[in-house]
Amino acid sequence: MNCNDHWLSHLNPATRLELGRRTFLQRSAGGIGLAALGSLLQGGARLGAAPLPDHASRPGLPGFPNFPAKAKRIIYLFQSGAPSQMDLFDPKPQMAQRRGENLPESIRQGQRLTTMTSGQKTFPVAPSIFNFAQHGKSGAWLSDLMPRIATVADDLCFIRTMHTEAINHDPAITFCQTGHQLAGRPSIGSWLSYGLGSANADLPAYVVLTSFGTGRANDQPLYDRLWSSGFLPTQHQGVKFRNTGDPVLYLSNPDGISPEMRRDTIDEINAINQQRQEAIGDPEIATRIAQYEMAFRMQTSVPELMDTSGEPQHILDLYGPEVGTPGTYAANCLLARRLAERDVRCIQLFHMGWDHHGGLPNAIKGQCSDTDHPTAGLIQDLKQRGLLDDTLIVWGGEFGRTIYSQGALTETNYGRDHHPRCFTIFLAGAGIKAGTTLGETDDYCYNVVADPVHVHDLNATLLHLLGVDHKRLTYRFQGRDFRLTDIHGELVKGILA
Repeated sequence: MNCNDHWLSHLNPATRLELGRRTFLQRSAGGIGLAALGSLLQGGARLGAAPLPDHASRPGLPGFPNFPAKAKRIIYLFQSGAPSQMDLFDPKPQMAQRRGENLPESIRQGQRLTTMTSGQKTFPVAPSIFNFAQHGKSGAWLSDLMPRIATVADDLCFIRTMHTEAINHDPAITFCQTGHQLAGRPSIGSWLSYGLGSANADLPAYVVLTSFGTGRANDQPLYDRLWSSGFLPTQHQGVKFRNTGDPVLYLSNPDGISPEMRRDTIDEINAINQQRQEAIGDPEIATRIAQYEMAFRMQTSVPELMDTSGEPQHILDLYGPEVGTPGTYAANCLLARRLAERDVRCIQLFHMGWDHHGGLPNAIKGQCSDTDHPTAGLIQDLKQRGLLDDTLIVWGGEFGRTIYSQGALTETNYGRDHHPRCFTIFLAGAGIKAGTTLGETDDYCYNVVADPVHVHDLNATLLHLLGVDHKRLTYRFQGRDFRLTDIHGELVKGILA
């Protein structure tokens, strides 16, 4: 018996058999038929709860948050493909004197290589061709690829010593999202939805936006399971807003169906479901009633959210020239601010195109052109509205890049392979010590010298800022208590305000 089905034991045998048979069918063949509606049917009541009244928030677990939160929400700007830290945030000028030299074995220390470079006979050092300068009162180092982000440097906290366990994209992104390299566990947004609930019943607690980078066409794909609820109840799954067409499938009513007709239909379905729920006490029926209510409300709330025609020009200018093109990173950053205003708990933007095994100088220029202006604009916009005080911003990818060149090295061109031992991310907003740079890497930007920060440490700290003790947010599955940080994770106190 599943740990969430303990209520079955209180029913008579005939009812248990009926529920078991029906549940099996729903989760197999029936579940396939309902999959198309899955993106709409989010945010319903927790198992066993009564349907939510209109516009009510959905509470989280009893006792959560565990302590006063610094942040009410998180905006996670995930740069899929792994940005090159030594070309953006972690300058190594001494490498200019070692151009083309083979990476010393004393630095590599036998690190395993990917299949992309395992056949190389040498590993020539490839210094960055970009210029760095210090910015703001904090003196943060940034390359000239990010002039807009440089203007908000004093609002940022850089961690130069992130490290991870995975060396390939899919397990590395999965690890960042779920705390495990293999798919199947809940994502960070699902954990937040489960533990903290939702502050807005008209929108999902967890929204995902995706965009394609100009730096590398046909880059590493993204999979919907990256924002899956795993073994948590499916109501906590992230809802992906599409970057073309209706943001959510089946959001628009078919021709000839008015909102009033849709309301009447839902009322009739809910009345039948309510009778059945009263007869047999299946809490999943109550959940389904609430899910249909959420779907109906989203037919109004999502179009209103997506309509940016009322945004003044000076606000649009903050996000750059692509803000008016749906599906771009800039447009998604503006939507992230609008979602934050509406108290969506977790907002994730995935921007593809950072996987630069070759032709990095030109490709990274494209990626920074996509992201520099909108990222800075988002931070400025949140700050001027007072939202940065209770919104946590994270910018970063799944791992870093190697100092040595993948393939041929020239004066103006090089590529970089995957590097899990050290990479850089930055944070801003609620509870973050602004104007800070944490950690130190060696001269080759290859190994951590001081203040290492593991992915589990980062996730533990993000949860802490949202009022959650990462050791207490657990879910029993298959006889074991699971959590986002597995059995690891320590707070990164050096970045906390």
